[in-house]
Order: sequence, then structure tokens, then C-alpha cells
Amino acid sequence: MHNVYEQFRQLLPDAPLQVGTVTEIGTGVITVQLPGGGVVRARGSAALGQKAFVRDGVLEAIAPYLTLEIIEI
Repeated sequence: MHNVYEQFRQLLPDAPLQVGTVTEIGTGVITVQLPGGGVVRARGSAALGQKAFVRDGVLEAIAPYLTLEIIEI
């Protein structure tokens, strides 16, 4: 017999990986400004002004500092 909950979880999409600029630093928590203007709080540590990859409220990694190009579809 298969786990019904795991089968249900497989139907849901994974949380998106987002990139933004660190605007505030707290104790173990950072605030990241996204390119579209949104703000995300995430667990982790980074320097102020750094680019960071955030997924599901957790700092995944420090992003390289490259120019950002936003393309509307």
C-alpha cells in the first residue's frame, strides 16, 4: 500500500527559487527585496546588499552579482 500523503505531495509543484537583494539582516533571518518589488523573509545569513537565492523561506545560496534583465511575457 502506498502512502496517500506522499502521492498527494507529488501532485503539488515545488516552491520556486527566487533571487533578490538582501535589504535587512536580523539574528538568523534576512529580508530579501525581489526584482518585482516583493519582500521575502528567509532563514540564513548574508551580507547587506548581496544577491541571494531564496526558496520556501530558506536562504539556498548566495547569488553571483550579475546584471538583472526582466522580460515581460
